[in-house]
Amino acid sequence: MGAGIAVLTGLGAGAGIGVATSKASQSVARQPEADGKISKLLLLGSALAEATAIYGFVVGLLVILLF
Repeated sequence: MGAGIAVLTGLGAGAGIGVATSKASQSVARQPEADGKISKLLLLGSALAEATAIYGFVVGLLVILLF
């Protein structure tokens, strides 16, 4: 049960990345000249959000394998 809860971090990360991508697309549509800066920030934010999902997955695996 604990492993399932730990893996649920992927849902939050997926939702967060989706919202961030949506807002970045809207920002580029409003200010096309800021495309490079927005893309860099989106990539950094997505990487950080995905890292939390990976940590949750690893914790889930550890719970399954060690307990």
